[in-house]
Amino acid sequence: MAKLTKNQKEARAKIEKDKLYSVDEASALVKEITNTKFDASIDLAVRLGVDPRKANQMVRGVVTLPHGTGKDVKVLALVTPDKEAEATAAGADYVGLDEYLTKIKAGWTDVDVIITMPSVMGKLGPLGRVLGPRGLMPNPKTGTVTMDVAKAVTEVKAGKIDFKVDKTGIVHTAIGKASFSADKIAGNCKELLDTLNKLKPTASKGVYIKSIFMSSTMSPSVQLDPKTV
Repeated sequence: MAKLTKNQKEARAKIEKDKLYSVDEASALVKEITNTKFDASIDLAVRLGVDPRKANQMVRGVVTLPHGTGKDVKVLALVTPDKEAEATAAGADYVGLDEYLTKIKAGWTDVDVIITMPSVMGKLGPLGRVLGPRGLMPNPKTGTVTMDVAKAVTEVKAGKIDFKVDKTGIVHTAIGKASFSADKIAGNCKELLDTLNKLKPTASKGVYIKSIFMSSTMSPSVQLDPKTV
């Protein structure tokens, strides 16, 4: 087992064993125990009382974080020529269609989000093997397949993220950066947890939010009290 560094030992010492922290307490503590030379990502891992193998217990949704993600999200807009100016004006990093479909087919996926139109989805089907595993396939449920391309691009750039429960029942997503104030981290955290609560499947019985852990890229995790959510 690798030895802990001095900073890692100090960070772990600041976390009270067996304590469940409130969102505000955890947000401040994670900032305090993060000692990276880069602007670390703040992540949330929420274990849900659902069985993702059953369609009626799949949890998937979108949320616009009130303070953004802190990340410069690279957006590709796959649109017809009449929508190109609209997508560009809204801030899309790459705009076009056939030339980008060719690049993707060759393995290019240097983007964070792809936004497209219903009429273009047929051309994306064959690229599912490339886009699917990377979570890049546009989906009407997450607002990335739409005729209002400008609105979709603007929302993604402003901090709109999509999430879904994995096969082990956990939703894991970034909610900000270590450079954010504790208040902003807490605000983003609460928005995501509120959204998850609203998405509780009627087929989910018993405890819905089983555990919540917050951490930064290199920090130990801090456990939140689900009852305070």
